[in-house]
Amino acid sequence: MTAEPLQRLRSEVLALSEAERADLAHDLIQSLDAPRETGVEDAWEQEIARRIGEIDAGQTELVERAEFRKRIRARLEHR
Repeated sequence: MTAEPLQRLRSEVLALSEAERADLAHDLIQSLDAPRETGVEDAWEQEIARRIGEIDAGQTELVERAEFRKRIRARLEHR
């Protein structure tokens, strides 16, 4: 694309509402990412649902962030 059409496009995009520009920016950034692997998003949705289910059922221990960091540091020190 030459400079003139690109500048015209920029002007048109900047005339959009903030929400429209944000939506367009999101789409443009996603277009730069590598193609998504089939099923990855579904797998993450299932994993998130599984973890939430464990929390709701009281099957997992929730810890504060500070405690989590403390535990991770201790593990790393013992490597």
